[in-house]
Amino acid sequence: MKKYISLIFIFGFVFFFQSCSSQASAVDSKTVDALVDSQEFTFHAQRANPTNYDVINVMNSIPNSTSMRILELNGDYTITINKNNLEVVLPYFGRVFNPTFGNTDKNSYRFSSKDFTVSKSQNKKGNWTLKIKPNDTSNVDEINIEIFKSGKAFVSMRSNDRQPITYDGYISKNEETPKEKEKL
Repeated sequence: MKKYISLIFIFGFVFFFQSCSSQASAVDSKTVDALVDSQEFTFHAQRANPTNYDVINVMNSIPNSTSMRILELNGDYTITINKNNLEVVLPYFGRVFNPTFGNTDKNSYRFSSKDFTVSKSQNKKGNWTLKIKPNDTSNVDEINIEIFKSGKAFVSMRSNDRQPITYDGYISKNEETPKEKEKL
């Protein structure tokens, strides 16, 4: 009986702290609405979700590792949206149909676009859907971003030369660069 009580206590303790930590990363829904309306925010990728099972099987075959741990990202991978500029820096896990040998920069999503269109809509629950179509990039067809009221976001990338991939993460306000600070 004491075992069961101690197990219940331990699980309750773990779930309590887990729920507290998830609330700390949440953003106010009014802030999320303001960021989406201004179309100036940064998506920080926390996890990559490849759709190719060959990739997942290879990651699971690595000794002393799981694919779940490999696909956790450190937050340095972002999509930064400004009114005049779209900057994408995301890793890619999957099959590339037209690889460029010797040029590793084209194996991931690393590009900047000045010519892009954004269409946004909000559903009844208050979640936003943004469809971004870069017109001056040859391999990316569309970027879909679903933003929840808590600030969490889900991104799916559709390309012409590779299999689709999705990312989980959150949005935040764009950071000011040193040049912008000098202007103020």
